[in-house]
Amino acid sequence: MAIEIASVDWPSARRATYEVTQSFRYEYPEPIRDLSHRLVVIPPERFGDQRRLRHDVSVGLDGVKLEDSRDRFGNVIVNVFAPRVASAIEFDVNVSVERRAAQPNRVADGWLADGYLLQPSPLTTPDDHIAQVAEELGNSAHWGLELAERITEWVNRSMTYRYGVTGVRTTAAEALAQGSGVCQDYAHVMLAISRVCGLPSRYVSGHLLGQGGTHAWVEVILPANDGTGEGIAYPFDPTQATKAGLSYVTIAVGGDYADVAPTSGTYLSQLAGRLMTRKSVTLVDLA
Repeated sequence: MAIEIASVDWPSARRATYEVTQSFRYEYPEPIRDLSHRLVVIPPERFGDQRRLRHDVSVGLDGVKLEDSRDRFGNVIVNVFAPRVASAIEFDVNVSVERRAAQPNRVADGWLADGYLLQPSPLTTPDDHIAQVAEELGNSAHWGLELAERITEWVNRSMTYRYGVTGVRTTAAEALAQGSGVCQDYAHVMLAISRVCGLPSRYVSGHLLGQGGTHAWVEVILPANDGTGEGIAYPFDPTQATKAGLSYVTIAVGGDYADVAPTSGTYLSQLAGRLMTRKSVTLVDLA
């Protein structure tokens, strides 16, 4: 049974269980061949205080092959192969996860070795404006959580949420120049500034209870400073100007959106298909 969101006292909540259902339906004007598709819709078995209870991905089409794999970030990748699709293919996803509050997300020793946490990605490469903003913010706050909070607030103040003015290939510099975009743009701008400031950070794709589409936010990773060599990932949501709490469900992490796009793929045909999506996130248990 779903729990009414408006009645939740989030500061006192210690545990929450969610049911996530999604559907991705592609329709084609003519038969297509050699479909190779990639779904990033299943969270890892463990991610900080989040635990995956169950999951299922189904495709209502005969002759389809599904293979699970892991990418270099530890994300679950569902690879779909179909030799032929006559007119449509639909992916149905069901996930159940549990989250517990006040459990830090510890990142294993060696977390900086990959380099992506500090290096610009294709969608977060800074321009002169971002570099100037980063310098000003870096001089205004102590490195670490204080600076991360300052960047979160600055991005939120400097951007206006507007759907339809950006796309999946819009860069952080382009979004900031026009001062508008959606959650992925807010996250890209924060990542670009954070990395110039020397704050290791990564893009997070997931869901926010009460929001329509897939949500995006940022994790800033700082040394645990306890002799283990581990890091601690602190989640910040520049779109909401807040830290990401118990009402967020993480699906995947990466350098930017391109690493964690929920649905993508290729096929042989001269004509483009049409995508229709549905999603619901339901709070089913709270303690």
